[in-house]
Amino acid sequence: MAMQISTKVAALLNEQVGNELAASNQYLAIAAHFDGEGLPALAKHFFRQSAEERAHALRFVRYILDAGAPLRIAAIPVPVATFRDTAAAVKLALDSEIRVTKQINQIVDVAVKEGDHLTKNAMEWFVNEQREEVSSMDTLLRMVKRAGEPGMFFVENFLLQGGLTAAEGEAGAEADA
Repeated sequence: MAMQISTKVAALLNEQVGNELAASNQYLAIAAHFDGEGLPALAKHFFRQSAEERAHALRFVRYILDAGAPLRIAAIPVPVATFRDTAAAVKLALDSEIRVTKQINQIVDVAVKEGDHLTKNAMEWFVNEQREEVSSMDTLLRMVKRAGEPGMFFVENFLLQGGLTAAEGEAGAEADA
């Protein structure tokens, strides 16, 4: 099959597979940290985030293959596994989401320059997803900072009650209105 995307776009998409897998591994390490700290709701949240990032990587893989481009997965860096406190772990996650947003935007920018409308359209889902991810991680970080280490029970309870998921659903409903 002939390649339907440019070599430049294919290279960025392949790089993004690695970025998504790295994010998945980082969230797995954060989840394990929270599990070890006796914060099961935060652990569950980050295990779920890890699975979501892996699903994003697979979505990129499928797109690359469907576009007839070769798949080249980069080496994945070792994730950070220890954190001085809860806020440091969540801040690392927020920084990761901001970085991924910039990476997705770069793919869109190059796709537009290359006249690659297929990739530009495919990336719209990721652009919207990243807006939600950054917003939700920012909310979690603000809550963790406000609660402080002694107040993690309240953060745990919020997450157990479906906190971020419910807040995202409400925000999405408001945006649809």
